[in-house]
Amino acid sequence: MNKRKTYPQEFRLEASQLVLDKDYSVTEAAQSLGVSHSAIRKWVKQLKEERQGKTPTGSALTQEQQRIKELENKVKRLEEHNTILKKATALLMSDSINLLR
Repeated sequence: MNKRKTYPQEFRLEASQLVLDKDYSVTEAAQSLGVSHSAIRKWVKQLKEERQGKTPTGSALTQEQQRIKELENKVKRLEEHNTILKKATALLMSDSINLLR
């Protein structure tokens, strides 16, 4: 079974910063870190997008994007709770109206 190696967020961020900020080539960064070229290219692309303000679909590299994802998840949970409360209130109201009849 071929198990893909996973790297911590900090490692991925630093690796992509080598290419974007320290003028390493993708090949140089990949060789010096012992990571595949495709992984480095993917991380660099993701960091570029995050720096442009795009929210990643996977795990974020930058602190700001991680915080945005946390807040988006929190908003989603709160909206779900709000929907449940609205439905429960409607059910309770309809039950109390039926009891008064």
